[in-house]
Amino acid sequence: MIKNISNLGDAALYCDFGNEVNKSINSQVIKYFKTIKEQKPRGINNLTPSYNKLIISYDLKQTNFKEVKKLIENINIEDTEKTNSKKLEIPVCCEESFSLDIKRLEEILNLRREKILENFFNKEYFCYMTGFIAGMPFLGDLAENMRAPRLETPRVKVPKGSVALTEQFANIYTFESPGGWNILGNTPLDVFDSSKEDKPNLINPGDTVIFKEITLDQYKNFNE
Repeated sequence: MIKNISNLGDAALYCDFGNEVNKSINSQVIKYFKTIKEQKPRGINNLTPSYNKLIISYDLKQTNFKEVKKLIENINIEDTEKTNSKKLEIPVCCEESFSLDIKRLEEILNLRREKILENFFNKEYFCYMTGFIAGMPFLGDLAENMRAPRLETPRVKVPKGSVALTEQFANIYTFESPGGWNILGNTPLDVFDSSKEDKPNLINPGDTVIFKEITLDQYKNFNE
């Protein structure tokens, strides 16, 4: 549950659910996020969920901190319907030209390439949040023996579609971007589509992702 509701600047507040990062706490964040979004309260113009926080921005001409705080306190997530979360399969090719950090992962994890891929694929990963770049999903939790630190020196350019690992999370780079995560492979699937104005994200907080390995030929022919 929410432990604290505080001001964040003049026209925003944040709901603090604690310091832990786990599926149980994040599920509560997502329930509040989706409930408020569906209610469309007057004056609220943006909602930003994270692992264990929810930031709510509002228009001071229409509402204020006290009103928004009261709105949140009156929400009973036990009465909310089950969120419409999806389970998605994401194809990933780990051919050598895509798997840029496999050697590093082998050294850090003390596992052979085959075991790393076996540990990664066909498991369920929970989407905690999206962000950093548009539509990028933060997916957990990686098994303890699959957790590696960020690169000491981030790349200037990470290719679009890169599937990468850091600590307890996996993610997908929705655009070419700087980044310091360990790149394991690449997906031919568009995870973010800006032409879909209402629902540009393929993966949203609360969804479950299962990565499926594909060959290079399957990758090349995926969108044909």
